[in-house]
Amino acid sequence: MNAKVSIARLSILSNTLLIVMKLAVGIISGSVSILSEAIHSSMDLIAAVIAFFSVRVSDTPPDSRHPYGHGKIENISGVIESLLIFIAAIWIIIEAVKKLLGEKIELESITLGSIVMLICAMVNVFVSRRLYKVAHETKSVALEADALHLKTDVYTSLGVAVGLGLIILTGINWLDPVIAMVVALFIIKEAFQLLRKAFTPLLDTAWSDEEIEELETRLNSLGVSYHDLRTRIAGNYRFIDIHIQISENESVGNAHKYCDKIENMLKSAYENVTVTIHVEPA
Repeated sequence: MNAKVSIARLSILSNTLLIVMKLAVGIISGSVSILSEAIHSSMDLIAAVIAFFSVRVSDTPPDSRHPYGHGKIENISGVIESLLIFIAAIWIIIEAVKKLLGEKIELESITLGSIVMLICAMVNVFVSRRLYKVAHETKSVALEADALHLKTDVYTSLGVAVGLGLIILTGINWLDPVIAMVVALFIIKEAFQLLRKAFTPLLDTAWSDEEIEELETRLNSLGVSYHDLRTRIAGNYRFIDIHIQISENESVGNAHKYCDKIENMLKSAYENVTVTIHVEPA
């Protein structure tokens, strides 16, 4: 089992455990902020399942139906995950407003709730760091999106724990739904950033300016005469299209060897890269 699938499975297991803990304490305490965290974790679980299947599909070899591979499934996964976060955040806000405008807010076992939130935050710190590490090593958009889910869960769990602590100190129970709404607004901000990052490559967006500058430096180091350089990203896969110029008297065999030299240099510099070279006479 590869690292991406293993860490995605760990995310599923940890999210399942946290949902059970948060739901149990949320029901016992009657805290809408804890219940909002349970809903947040439920979205995280759905996202983790999506990420698990997307990383398995994205690494399958190209086939007759998908000759350029399956890398973009990770971007699609990221878009779906961000939309799920939006839905969860809106639900939290609606429930918090109902709580504020409804009956008198009664809370119980607040200390237990605060402790559980701290435990959840620590678990998510561990898992999200593992996810980020594998995501960066494998350039996986799906795993990075999953890590972002858990990162937001860390912040929101800590926020709820602090809020419950304030309720214990002040006895002001309406702080609970207010905290839930603040958590929801933070979740919306993170979801927007994730949506933008995941959706952009679906439009075959070029590499970043810094990456293209580095690529041009590598080509120039070989003395390559080139134009019409194009780049794009699909999940953790990268593509380079380039036109190069060589002497019109060069043999086909030598031109092929020269292209192989360029391609091997680029493949040694970038993981999961596909290079397409068009040769023109100088």
